[in-house]
Order: sequence, then C-alpha cells, then structure tokens
Amino acid sequence: MENKVRCRWCNLNNPKYIEYHDHEWGQLRTDDKYLYEMLILECFQAGLSWECILNKRESFRLAYDDFELDTVCAYDEEKISALLENKDIIRNKLKIHASITNSRVFREIVKEQGSFYNYLCAFAGDEILYETGKTTNAVSDAISKDLKRRGMKFVGSTTIYAYLQAIGMIDSHEKNCYLYKGE
Repeated sequence: MENKVRCRWCNLNNPKYIEYHDHEWGQLRTDDKYLYEMLILECFQAGLSWECILNKRESFRLAYDDFELDTVCAYDEEKISALLENKDIIRNKLKIHASITNSRVFREIVKEQGSFYNYLCAFAGDEILYETGKTTNAVSDAISKDLKRRGMKFVGSTTIYAYLQAIGMIDSHEKNCYLYKGE
C-alpha cells in the first residue's frame, strides 16, 4: 500500500480515504443497498468534500438505521428532529428532508425497474465507461434530469457523475494510478 501511486485526489494522510480509493471507488457495484447508501451520501456531499462525508460515513450509517430503505422512507418529524440534532452527521435541514424524499423516489424506481442498477443501465448501458478529467457527461445529465423530474433533490449532473464514478459505472482512475485500467 505504501509505494503505490494513487489518484491525485486521494489524501494519503487519511487511511479511510486510501481504503476507499483502493477497494471501493470505481469498482462496479450493482446491489441496491449499496447503490442506495452511496446515492444518499453523494447528495449530502453536494457543496462539500467527499472526504468530509467519508469521515462521517459510519455516523451516517448509525443515524440512518444502516440505510434500511423502508425504515428511512418511514421517517417522521421526530426522527427528522433527531437527525437535525445529530452533531456526527451533516445537519443541513434541506439535505435531511431531501434524503427522505429521495429514499421514497429510489424505492419507487426499484419497484418500477426491478433494481436501481437496471434504472441506471437504461441510461448508461451495462458497459463501464472509462474517462478522466470530467465532472459531467450526457449520461449524468440525463439521469439527473430524470431524477429531478421524479422529485429528487441534490441530484445535479455533477453529483450524479460523482455517484457513477463511486459505484463503478464510470472508471476515472488517473493514468498514473495503479488502478488505472484505461479504455
């Protein structure tokens, strides 16, 4: 691990970030539980650094009942108040409310498409896209537009692009990174 060259964005002073870079980011994941957790976390990341979210990930898991979709969809005002008072997560009222709305939309998409991965593939196909140096593309634009139409918030094209990178539908490891696979 010590002598490997990684993407420039990976903070080598943060073991969580190294672990995330080496074993998670850019690796294709298709299970709904993971896709759901990452979507909620990416929405909280909007306007912040991913490292900030990553450092709070375990706290988010605790606060959000291990991202059990039906549980989060049933959150009421009492639970929202508890989240707003939880100093271990991002306490942005708009993002907390959006996380519940987005969860309900996510559940509807899963019912409609069979899985969230099926939904994503309807836009992106089932081939991994290899590209670096971008923050949006036509796929992230289309998914963002559709999710907004369905009522999701904090799902702009840049957020969706970062999400697609995180879940491995877009592989953006830099050319000098030991995980670079190229085109």
